[in-house]
Amino acid sequence: MQPIRLIRSIVTVGGWTLLSRGAGFARDVMMAAYLGAGPVAEAFLVAFSLPNMFRRFFAEGAFNMAFVPMFSKKLEGGEDAQGFARDAFNGLASILIVFSILGTIAMPWLVWLMASGFVGDARFDLAVLFGRISFSYILFISLVALLSGVLNAFGRFTEASFVPVLMNLMFIAAMLLADHLGWDMGLTLAWTVPLTGIAQLAFTWVSAHRAGFRFAPGLPRLTPDLKRLAVIAAPAVLAGGVVQINLLVGRQVASFTEGAVAWLSYADRLYQLPLGVVAIAVGTVLLPDLSRRLRAGDAEGGRASFNRGTEFALFLTIPAAVALVVIAFPLCAVLYERGAFGADDTAATALALAIYGAGLPAFVLHKVFQPLYYAREDTRSPFRFAVWSMVVNAAIAVGLLPVIGFSAAALATTISGWTMVLQLWLGTRKMGEEARFDARFRARLPRILLASAIMGAVLWGGMILLGPMLGSRGWRFAALAMLIGAGMASYALAALALGAIRLSDLKSALRRQR
Repeated sequence: MQPIRLIRSIVTVGGWTLLSRGAGFARDVMMAAYLGAGPVAEAFLVAFSLPNMFRRFFAEGAFNMAFVPMFSKKLEGGEDAQGFARDAFNGLASILIVFSILGTIAMPWLVWLMASGFVGDARFDLAVLFGRISFSYILFISLVALLSGVLNAFGRFTEASFVPVLMNLMFIAAMLLADHLGWDMGLTLAWTVPLTGIAQLAFTWVSAHRAGFRFAPGLPRLTPDLKRLAVIAAPAVLAGGVVQINLLVGRQVASFTEGAVAWLSYADRLYQLPLGVVAIAVGTVLLPDLSRRLRAGDAEGGRASFNRGTEFALFLTIPAAVALVVIAFPLCAVLYERGAFGADDTAATALALAIYGAGLPAFVLHKVFQPLYYAREDTRSPFRFAVWSMVVNAAIAVGLLPVIGFSAAALATTISGWTMVLQLWLGTRKMGEEARFDARFRARLPRILLASAIMGAVLWGGMILLGPMLGSRGWRFAALAMLIGAGMASYALAALALGAIRLSDLKSALRRQR
Protein backbone atom coordinates (compact mmCIF):
# COMPACT_ATOMS: atom_id res chain seq x y z
CA MET A 1 0.00 0.00 0.00
CA GLN A 2 1.57 3.29 -1.12
CA PRO A 3 1.48 6.27 1.32
CA ILE A 4 -1.25 7.98 -0.73
CA ARG A 5 -3.34 4.81 -0.75
CA LEU A 6 -2.69 4.50 2.98
CA ILE A 7 -4.08 8.01 3.55
CA ARG A 8 -7.08 7.21 1.33
CA SER A 9 -7.79 4.12 3.40
CA ILE A 10 -7.46 6.14 6.60
CA VAL A 11 -9.88 8.73 5.16
CA THR A 12 -12.35 5.94 4.28
CA VAL A 13 -12.22 4.39 7.74
CA GLY A 14 -12.26 7.84 9.32
CA GLY A 15 -15.38 8.79 7.40
CA TRP A 16 -17.28 5.77 8.64
CA THR A 17 -15.90 6.26 12.15
CA LEU A 18 -17.06 9.88 12.06
CA LEU A 19 -20.54 8.67 11.13
CA SER A 20 -20.41 6.14 13.96
CA ARG A 21 -19.20 8.68 16.52
CA GLY A 22 -21.79 11.17 15.32
CA ALA A 23 -24.52 8.57 15.78
CA GLY A 24 -23.04 7.65 19.15
CA PHE A 25 -23.06 11.28 20.18
CA ALA A 26 -26.73 11.57 19.12
CA ARG A 27 -27.40 8.49 21.24
CA ASP A 28 -25.77 10.10 24.27
CA VAL A 29 -27.54 13.43 23.74
CA MET A 30 -30.85 11.55 23.80
CA MET A 31 -29.76 9.60 26.87
CA ALA A 32 -28.77 12.83 28.64
CA ALA A 33 -32.15 14.36 27.82
CA TYR A 34 -34.12 11.31 28.98
CA LEU A 35 -32.03 10.32 32.02
CA GLY A 36 -29.71 13.25 32.80
CA ALA A 37 -26.93 12.33 35.23
CA GLY A 38 -29.32 10.50 37.56
CA PRO A 39 -29.12 7.00 39.09
CA VAL A 40 -30.59 5.14 36.09
CA ALA A 41 -28.10 6.81 33.73
CA GLU A 42 -25.14 6.03 35.99
CA ALA A 43 -26.27 2.44 36.55
CA PHE A 44 -26.65 1.79 32.83
CA LEU A 45 -23.33 3.45 31.97
CA VAL A 46 -21.49 1.24 34.46
CA ALA A 47 -23.33 -1.89 33.29
CA PHE A 48 -22.62 -1.13 29.63
CA SER A 49 -18.98 -0.37 30.36
CA LEU A 50 -18.42 -3.89 31.73
CA PRO A 51 -18.77 -5.86 28.45
CA ASN A 52 -17.03 -3.05 26.59
CA MET A 53 -14.14 -3.12 29.03
CA PHE A 54 -13.66 -6.86 28.65
CA ARG A 55 -14.13 -6.56 24.87
CA ARG A 56 -11.04 -4.35 24.72
CA PHE A 57 -9.31 -6.74 27.07
CA PHE A 58 -10.02 -9.86 25.01
CA ALA A 59 -10.37 -8.63 21.43
CA GLU A 60 -9.73 -5.15 20.11
CA GLY A 61 -7.00 -4.15 22.56
CA ALA A 62 -5.16 -7.44 22.85
CA PHE A 63 -6.15 -10.52 20.87
CA ASN A 64 -6.52 -8.67 17.59
CA MET A 65 -3.17 -6.93 18.03
CA ALA A 66 -1.57 -10.37 17.89
CA PHE A 67 -4.03 -11.94 15.43
CA VAL A 68 -3.99 -9.29 12.68
CA PRO A 69 -0.20 -9.33 12.02
CA MET A 70 -0.13 -13.16 11.91
CA PHE A 71 -3.19 -13.32 9.65
CA SER A 72 -1.83 -10.58 7.35
CA LYS A 73 1.52 -12.34 7.00
CA LYS A 74 -0.21 -15.63 6.18
CA LEU A 75 -2.23 -13.85 3.50
CA GLU A 76 0.94 -12.26 2.10
CA GLY A 77 2.78 -15.60 2.12
CA GLY A 78 -0.04 -17.64 0.58
CA GLU A 79 -0.39 -19.83 3.66
CA ASP A 80 -3.62 -21.22 5.13
CA ALA A 81 -4.87 -17.91 6.50
CA GLN A 82 -8.50 -19.05 6.48
CA GLY A 83 -7.78 -22.15 8.55
CA PHE A 84 -5.81 -20.08 11.04
CA ALA A 85 -8.68 -17.59 11.37
CA ARG A 86 -11.20 -20.41 11.79
CA ASP A 87 -9.18 -21.94 14.65
CA ALA A 88 -8.77 -18.52 16.28
CA PHE A 89 -12.52 -17.83 15.98
CA ASN A 90 -13.49 -21.16 17.54
CA GLY A 91 -10.90 -20.83 20.31
CA LEU A 92 -11.99 -17.29 21.20
CA ALA A 93 -15.67 -18.24 21.09
CA SER A 94 -15.21 -21.17 23.48
CA ILE A 95 -13.40 -18.99 26.02
CA LEU A 96 -15.96 -16.21 25.78
CA ILE A 97 -19.00 -18.47 26.22
CA VAL A 98 -17.62 -19.66 29.55
CA PHE A 99 -16.59 -16.14 30.54
CA SER A 100 -20.02 -14.71 29.70
CA ILE A 101 -21.75 -17.23 31.94
CA LEU A 102 -19.35 -16.66 34.83
CA GLY A 103 -19.53 -12.88 34.46
CA THR A 104 -23.33 -12.89 34.54
CA ILE A 105 -23.33 -14.96 37.73
CA ALA A 106 -20.68 -12.76 39.36
CA MET A 107 -22.29 -9.47 38.35
CA PRO A 108 -22.65 -8.03 41.90
CA TRP A 109 -18.90 -8.44 42.42
CA LEU A 110 -18.10 -6.94 39.01
CA VAL A 111 -20.27 -3.89 39.75
CA TRP A 112 -18.57 -3.53 43.12
CA LEU A 113 -15.16 -3.65 41.44
CA MET A 114 -16.27 -1.05 38.90
CA ALA A 115 -18.17 1.35 41.18
CA SER A 116 -18.05 0.52 44.88
CA GLY A 117 -19.39 4.00 45.58
CA PHE A 118 -22.78 2.71 44.39
CA VAL A 119 -23.08 0.30 47.33
CA GLY A 120 -25.95 1.21 49.63
CA ASP A 121 -28.10 3.09 47.14
CA ALA A 122 -30.41 2.33 44.19
CA ARG A 123 -27.61 2.62 41.65
CA PHE A 124 -26.01 -0.65 42.74
CA ASP A 125 -29.08 -2.88 42.29
CA LEU A 126 -29.92 -1.22 38.98
CA ALA A 127 -26.36 -1.68 37.70
CA VAL A 128 -26.45 -5.40 38.65
CA LEU A 129 -29.77 -5.89 36.85
CA PHE A 130 -28.67 -4.02 33.73
CA GLY A 131 -25.31 -5.79 33.80
CA ARG A 132 -26.83 -9.27 33.87
CA ILE A 133 -29.02 -8.42 30.89
CA SER A 134 -26.23 -6.90 28.81
CA PHE A 135 -23.09 -8.87 29.70
CA SER A 136 -23.48 -11.45 26.92
CA TYR A 137 -22.55 -8.61 24.54
CA ILE A 138 -18.90 -9.47 25.29
CA LEU A 139 -19.30 -12.73 23.34
CA PHE A 140 -20.83 -11.20 20.24
CA ILE A 141 -18.70 -8.07 19.98
CA SER A 142 -15.40 -9.88 20.56
CA LEU A 143 -16.16 -12.25 17.68
CA VAL A 144 -17.16 -9.19 15.63
CA ALA A 145 -13.74 -7.68 16.40
CA LEU A 146 -11.98 -10.81 15.11
CA LEU A 147 -14.04 -10.88 11.91
CA SER A 148 -13.41 -7.15 11.47
CA GLY A 149 -9.69 -7.85 11.70
CA VAL A 150 -10.08 -10.39 8.88
CA LEU A 151 -11.98 -7.87 6.76
CA ASN A 152 -9.34 -5.19 7.39
CA ALA A 153 -6.57 -7.56 6.36
CA PHE A 154 -8.46 -8.11 3.09
CA GLY A 155 -8.66 -4.32 2.67
CA ARG A 156 -12.44 -4.37 3.26
CA PHE A 157 -12.48 -1.39 5.62
CA THR A 158 -15.99 -0.16 4.83
CA GLU A 159 -17.83 -3.23 6.10
CA ALA A 160 -15.87 -3.39 9.35
CA SER A 161 -16.31 0.34 9.92
CA PHE A 162 -20.10 0.14 9.58
CA VAL A 163 -20.44 -2.17 12.61
CA PRO A 164 -20.42 0.56 15.31
CA VAL A 165 -22.77 2.68 13.18
CA LEU A 166 -25.28 -0.17 13.33
CA MET A 167 -25.03 -0.31 17.11
CA ASN A 168 -25.70 3.40 17.60
CA LEU A 169 -28.59 3.43 15.16
CA MET A 170 -30.22 0.56 17.06
CA PHE A 171 -29.84 2.43 20.35
CA ILE A 172 -31.41 5.57 18.90
CA ALA A 173 -34.34 3.57 17.50
CA ALA A 174 -34.80 1.77 20.83
CA MET A 175 -34.98 5.02 22.82
CA LEU A 176 -37.46 6.57 20.38
CA LEU A 177 -39.61 3.44 20.58
CA ALA A 178 -39.42 3.35 24.40
CA ASP A 179 -40.43 7.01 24.62
CA HIS A 180 -43.33 6.48 22.22
CA LEU A 181 -44.65 3.31 23.88
CA GLY A 182 -43.92 4.28 27.47
CA TRP A 183 -41.39 1.50 28.16
CA ASP A 184 -38.92 1.71 31.02
CA MET A 185 -35.93 3.54 29.47
CA GLY A 186 -33.27 1.83 31.58
CA LEU A 187 -34.51 -1.69 30.82
CA THR A 188 -34.94 -0.80 27.14
CA LEU A 189 -31.32 0.32 26.91
CA ALA A 190 -30.11 -2.79 28.75
CA TRP A 191 -31.96 -5.23 26.44
CA THR A 192 -30.80 -3.32 23.37
CA VAL A 193 -27.17 -4.18 24.20
CA PRO A 194 -27.27 -7.96 23.49
CA LEU A 195 -29.67 -7.50 20.55
CA THR A 196 -27.17 -5.09 19.03
CA GLY A 197 -24.37 -7.63 19.48
CA ILE A 198 -26.34 -10.30 17.62
CA ALA A 199 -27.04 -7.89 14.75
CA GLN A 200 -23.39 -6.83 14.53
CA LEU A 201 -22.15 -10.43 14.48
CA ALA A 202 -24.62 -11.37 11.75
CA PHE A 203 -23.53 -8.40 9.64
CA THR A 204 -19.79 -9.09 9.91
CA TRP A 205 -20.30 -12.82 9.34
CA VAL A 206 -22.13 -12.14 6.06
CA SER A 207 -19.53 -9.52 5.06
CA ALA A 208 -16.67 -11.93 5.70
CA HIS A 209 -18.49 -14.63 3.73
CA ARG A 210 -18.82 -12.26 0.76
CA ALA A 211 -15.08 -11.47 1.01
CA GLY A 212 -14.33 -15.18 0.54
CA PHE A 213 -13.86 -16.08 4.19
CA ARG A 214 -16.00 -19.19 4.74
CA PHE A 215 -16.04 -21.65 7.60
CA ALA A 216 -18.47 -23.31 9.99
CA PRO A 217 -18.13 -22.87 13.76
CA GLY A 218 -16.80 -25.94 15.53
CA LEU A 219 -14.85 -27.21 18.51
CA PRO A 220 -11.53 -25.42 19.13
CA ARG A 221 -8.27 -27.08 18.06
CA LEU A 222 -4.97 -26.24 19.75
CA THR A 223 -2.77 -26.05 16.63
CA PRO A 224 0.88 -24.87 16.61
CA ASP A 225 -0.25 -21.57 15.07
CA LEU A 226 -2.85 -21.11 17.80
CA LYS A 227 -0.22 -21.84 20.46
CA ARG A 228 2.03 -19.20 18.89
CA LEU A 229 -0.89 -16.78 18.80
CA ALA A 230 -1.50 -17.41 22.51
CA VAL A 231 2.17 -16.79 23.33
CA ILE A 232 2.19 -13.51 21.38
CA ALA A 233 -1.22 -12.42 22.63
CA ALA A 234 -0.58 -13.10 26.33
CA PRO A 235 1.48 -9.93 26.99
CA ALA A 236 -0.99 -7.91 24.90
CA VAL A 237 -3.87 -9.33 26.97
CA LEU A 238 -1.99 -8.31 30.12
CA ALA A 239 -1.34 -4.86 28.65
CA GLY A 240 -5.03 -4.60 27.82
CA GLY A 241 -5.79 -5.59 31.39
CA VAL A 242 -3.58 -2.78 32.66
CA VAL A 243 -5.46 -0.26 30.50
CA GLN A 244 -8.75 -1.55 31.87
CA ILE A 245 -7.44 -1.24 35.42
CA ASN A 246 -6.88 2.43 34.63
CA LEU A 247 -10.54 2.67 33.62
CA LEU A 248 -11.58 0.83 36.78
CA VAL A 249 -9.64 3.29 38.91
CA GLY A 250 -11.33 6.20 37.13
CA ARG A 251 -14.80 4.70 37.60
CA GLN A 252 -14.13 3.98 41.25
CA VAL A 253 -12.98 7.54 41.89
CA ALA A 254 -16.02 8.92 40.06
CA SER A 255 -18.51 6.61 41.80
CA PHE A 256 -17.99 8.40 45.12
CA THR A 257 -19.36 11.66 43.67
CA GLU A 258 -23.02 11.54 42.70
CA GLY A 259 -23.38 12.24 38.97
CA ALA A 260 -19.64 11.99 38.23
CA VAL A 261 -19.85 8.68 36.34
CA ALA A 262 -22.31 10.30 33.94
CA TRP A 263 -20.28 13.54 33.66
CA LEU A 264 -17.14 11.63 32.72
CA SER A 265 -19.07 9.43 30.28
CA TYR A 266 -20.66 12.39 28.47
CA ALA A 267 -17.29 14.19 28.29
CA ASP A 268 -15.71 10.99 27.03
CA ARG A 269 -18.24 10.82 24.18
CA LEU A 270 -17.29 14.28 22.94
CA TYR A 271 -13.57 13.67 22.98
CA GLN A 272 -14.08 10.23 21.47
CA LEU A 273 -15.42 11.94 18.32
CA PRO A 274 -11.99 13.11 17.07
CA LEU A 275 -10.18 10.30 18.86
CA GLY A 276 -12.24 7.62 17.16
CA VAL A 277 -12.18 9.25 13.73
CA VAL A 278 -8.40 9.64 13.65
CA ALA A 279 -6.93 7.05 16.03
CA ILE A 280 -9.11 4.11 15.05
CA ALA A 281 -8.73 4.90 11.35
CA VAL A 282 -4.94 5.17 11.56
CA GLY A 283 -4.54 2.11 13.77
CA THR A 284 -6.90 0.00 11.65
CA VAL A 285 -5.03 0.71 8.42
CA LEU A 286 -1.46 0.99 9.70
CA LEU A 287 -1.13 -2.36 11.53
CA PRO A 288 -1.82 -4.73 8.59
CA ASP A 289 0.16 -2.47 6.23
CA LEU A 290 3.27 -2.45 8.44
CA SER A 291 2.96 -6.21 9.02
CA ARG A 292 3.00 -6.90 5.28
CA ARG A 293 5.91 -4.50 4.70
CA LEU A 294 8.02 -6.06 7.44
CA ARG A 295 7.47 -9.51 5.94
CA ALA A 296 8.50 -8.17 2.52
CA GLY A 297 11.56 -6.36 3.96
CA ASP A 298 10.32 -2.99 2.69
CA ALA A 299 11.86 -0.66 5.31
CA GLU A 300 11.59 2.44 3.12
CA GLY A 301 7.91 1.86 2.40
CA GLY A 302 7.26 1.14 6.08
CA ARG A 303 8.91 4.41 7.08
CA ALA A 304 6.84 6.37 4.55
CA SER A 305 3.60 4.77 5.78
CA PHE A 306 4.49 5.44 9.42
CA ASN A 307 5.42 9.08 8.81
CA ARG A 308 2.50 9.96 6.57
CA GLY A 309 0.07 8.24 8.93
CA THR A 310 1.51 10.12 11.92
CA GLU A 311 1.55 13.43 10.07
CA PHE A 312 -2.05 13.05 8.92
CA ALA A 313 -3.17 12.00 12.41
CA LEU A 314 -1.58 14.98 14.16
CA PHE A 315 -2.77 17.41 11.47
CA LEU A 316 -6.34 16.52 12.49
CA THR A 317 -5.81 15.79 16.19
CA ILE A 318 -3.86 18.78 17.52
CA PRO A 319 -6.44 21.40 16.44
CA ALA A 320 -9.22 19.17 17.78
CA ALA A 321 -7.45 19.01 21.14
CA VAL A 322 -7.07 22.80 21.24
CA ALA A 323 -10.75 23.23 20.43
CA LEU A 324 -11.89 20.81 23.16
CA VAL A 325 -9.84 22.72 25.73
CA VAL A 326 -10.80 26.26 24.62
CA ILE A 327 -14.53 25.86 23.96
CA ALA A 328 -15.37 22.96 26.31
CA PHE A 329 -18.10 24.88 28.13
CA PRO A 330 -20.14 26.10 25.12
CA LEU A 331 -19.83 22.64 23.54
CA CYS A 332 -21.33 20.94 26.59
CA ALA A 333 -23.92 23.66 27.20
CA VAL A 334 -25.28 23.70 23.66
CA LEU A 335 -25.12 19.97 22.99
CA TYR A 336 -26.20 18.51 26.33
CA GLU A 337 -28.05 21.06 28.49
CA ARG A 338 -31.73 20.23 28.15
CA GLY A 339 -34.34 18.09 29.85
CA ALA A 340 -32.88 16.35 32.91
CA PHE A 341 -29.36 17.70 32.20
CA GLY A 342 -28.86 20.98 34.11
CA ALA A 343 -26.33 23.82 34.35
CA ASP A 344 -24.30 22.14 37.11
CA ASP A 345 -24.03 19.01 34.95
CA THR A 346 -22.77 21.19 32.09
CA ALA A 347 -20.03 22.80 34.20
CA ALA A 348 -18.78 19.47 35.54
CA THR A 349 -18.85 17.79 32.11
CA ALA A 350 -17.01 20.74 30.53
CA LEU A 351 -14.23 20.52 33.13
CA ALA A 352 -13.73 16.83 32.40
CA LEU A 353 -13.83 17.48 28.64
CA ALA A 354 -11.11 20.14 28.79
CA ILE A 355 -8.85 17.80 30.76
CA TYR A 356 -9.50 14.92 28.35
CA GLY A 357 -8.85 17.25 25.41
CA ALA A 358 -5.31 17.91 26.64
CA GLY A 359 -4.65 14.17 26.36
CA LEU A 360 -6.23 13.67 22.94
CA PRO A 361 -2.95 13.74 20.93
CA ALA A 362 -1.48 11.18 23.34
CA PHE A 363 -4.24 8.65 22.74
CA VAL A 364 -3.96 9.11 18.97
CA LEU A 365 -0.18 8.62 19.14
CA HIS A 366 -0.80 5.33 20.98
CA LYS A 367 -2.47 4.03 17.82
CA VAL A 368 0.42 5.31 15.70
CA PHE A 369 3.29 3.87 17.75
CA GLN A 370 1.77 0.55 18.87
CA PRO A 371 1.62 -0.97 15.35
CA LEU A 372 5.40 -0.59 15.18
CA TYR A 373 5.62 -3.09 18.05
CA TYR A 374 2.73 -5.38 17.16
CA ALA A 375 3.80 -5.67 13.52
CA ARG A 376 7.05 -7.14 14.88
CA GLU A 377 5.03 -9.45 17.14
CA ASP A 378 6.50 -7.58 20.13
CA THR A 379 3.69 -7.43 22.67
CA ARG A 380 5.90 -7.46 25.77
CA SER A 381 7.25 -3.93 25.48
CA PRO A 382 3.80 -2.28 25.34
CA PHE A 383 2.85 -4.35 28.39
CA ARG A 384 5.80 -3.04 30.41
CA PHE A 385 4.98 0.51 29.36
CA ALA A 386 1.32 0.03 30.26
CA VAL A 387 2.25 -1.12 33.79
CA TRP A 388 4.13 2.11 34.45
CA SER A 389 1.23 4.11 33.04
CA MET A 390 -1.12 2.24 35.38
CA VAL A 391 1.00 3.22 38.39
CA VAL A 392 0.94 6.87 37.31
CA ASN A 393 -2.83 6.75 36.71
CA ALA A 394 -3.63 5.21 40.10
CA ALA A 395 -1.33 7.54 42.01
CA ILE A 396 -2.84 10.68 40.48
CA ALA A 397 -6.49 9.56 40.56
CA VAL A 398 -6.46 8.35 44.15
CA GLY A 399 -3.97 10.91 45.45
CA LEU A 400 -5.74 13.96 44.03
CA LEU A 401 -9.34 12.83 44.71
CA PRO A 402 -9.46 14.58 48.11
CA VAL A 403 -7.96 17.72 46.54
CA ILE A 404 -9.78 18.26 43.23
CA GLY A 405 -12.63 15.76 43.43
CA PHE A 406 -13.91 13.68 40.50
CA SER A 407 -11.76 15.57 37.96
CA ALA A 408 -8.77 13.66 39.37
CA ALA A 409 -9.95 10.68 37.30
CA ALA A 410 -9.83 12.69 34.05
CA LEU A 411 -6.47 14.26 34.92
CA ALA A 412 -5.00 10.84 35.71
CA THR A 413 -6.19 9.51 32.35
CA THR A 414 -4.53 12.36 30.47
CA ILE A 415 -1.19 12.28 32.31
CA SER A 416 -0.92 8.49 32.14
CA GLY A 417 -1.67 8.70 28.41
CA TRP A 418 1.28 11.02 27.84
CA THR A 419 3.43 8.77 30.02
CA MET A 420 2.60 5.86 27.73
CA VAL A 421 3.44 7.86 24.61
CA LEU A 422 6.84 8.85 25.98
CA GLN A 423 7.69 5.22 26.67
CA LEU A 424 6.48 4.04 23.26
CA TRP A 425 8.51 6.73 21.51
CA LEU A 426 11.70 5.96 23.47
CA GLY A 427 11.23 2.27 22.70
CA THR A 428 11.25 2.89 18.94
CA ARG A 429 14.89 4.00 19.11
CA LYS A 430 15.87 0.32 19.06
CA MET A 431 13.99 -0.24 15.80
CA GLY A 432 15.03 0.29 12.18
CA GLU A 433 14.58 3.23 9.83
CA GLU A 434 10.86 2.59 9.40
CA ALA A 435 10.35 3.84 12.98
CA ARG A 436 12.19 7.15 12.43
CA PHE A 437 10.59 10.50 11.72
CA ASP A 438 11.68 11.87 8.34
CA ALA A 439 12.60 15.45 7.37
CA ARG A 440 9.13 16.26 6.04
CA PHE A 441 7.46 15.30 9.33
CA ARG A 442 9.97 17.25 11.43
CA ALA A 443 9.43 20.32 9.26
CA ARG A 444 5.64 20.17 9.33
CA LEU A 445 4.96 19.40 13.00
CA PRO A 446 5.93 22.90 14.31
CA ARG A 447 3.74 24.45 11.61
CA ILE A 448 0.78 22.31 12.66
CA LEU A 449 1.31 23.45 16.25
CA LEU A 450 1.48 27.13 15.26
CA ALA A 451 -1.62 26.87 13.05
CA SER A 452 -3.49 25.20 15.94
CA ALA A 453 -2.46 28.00 18.31
CA ILE A 454 -3.80 30.60 15.87
CA MET A 455 -7.06 28.68 15.66
CA GLY A 456 -7.25 28.55 19.47
CA ALA A 457 -6.95 32.35 19.66
CA VAL A 458 -9.73 32.73 17.08
CA LEU A 459 -11.97 30.35 19.05
CA TRP A 460 -11.35 32.24 22.29
CA GLY A 461 -12.22 35.58 20.69
CA GLY A 462 -15.24 34.09 18.93
CA MET A 463 -16.52 32.58 22.17
CA ILE A 464 -16.45 36.03 23.79
CA LEU A 465 -18.15 37.75 20.84
CA LEU A 466 -20.82 35.07 20.47
CA GLY A 467 -21.41 34.71 24.22
CA PRO A 468 -24.96 36.17 24.24
CA MET A 469 -26.02 34.02 21.28
CA LEU A 470 -24.49 30.88 22.83
CA GLY A 471 -26.65 31.47 25.89
CA SER A 472 -29.85 31.99 23.91
CA ARG A 473 -32.14 28.99 23.42
CA GLY A 474 -33.14 30.14 19.97
CA TRP A 475 -29.66 30.95 18.66
CA ARG A 476 -27.24 28.67 20.47
CA PHE A 477 -26.95 26.00 17.77
CA ALA A 478 -26.36 28.62 15.09
CA ALA A 479 -23.81 30.37 17.31
CA LEU A 480 -21.95 27.11 18.01
CA ALA A 481 -21.92 26.31 14.29
CA MET A 482 -20.50 29.78 13.57
CA LEU A 483 -17.85 29.33 16.26
CA ILE A 484 -16.77 25.91 14.98
CA GLY A 485 -16.84 27.16 11.38
CA ALA A 486 -14.59 30.10 12.31
CA GLY A 487 -12.18 27.72 14.01
CA MET A 488 -12.03 25.35 11.06
CA ALA A 489 -11.57 28.18 8.56
CA SER A 490 -8.83 29.86 10.58
CA TYR A 491 -6.96 26.57 10.99
CA ALA A 492 -7.21 25.70 7.30
CA LEU A 493 -5.97 29.13 6.22
CA ALA A 494 -3.16 29.17 8.78
CA ALA A 495 -2.09 25.62 7.89
CA LEU A 496 -1.94 26.43 4.18
CA ALA A 497 -0.16 29.75 4.74
CA LEU A 498 2.43 28.21 7.06
CA GLY A 499 2.96 25.12 4.90
CA ALA A 500 1.63 22.66 7.48
CA ILE A 501 -0.13 20.98 4.55
CA ARG A 502 -0.34 21.54 0.82
CA LEU A 503 -3.37 21.50 -1.43
CA SER A 504 -1.67 18.83 -3.54
CA ASP A 505 -1.55 16.53 -0.49
CA LEU A 506 -5.29 16.88 0.08
CA LYS A 507 -6.11 16.36 -3.58
CA SER A 508 -3.98 13.22 -3.73
CA ALA A 509 -5.48 11.79 -0.54
CA LEU A 510 -9.08 12.48 -1.48
CA ARG A 511 -8.90 11.66 -5.18
CA ARG A 512 -10.68 8.41 -5.98
CA GLN A 513 -8.41 5.61 -6.91
CA ARG A 514 -8.81 4.75 -10.54
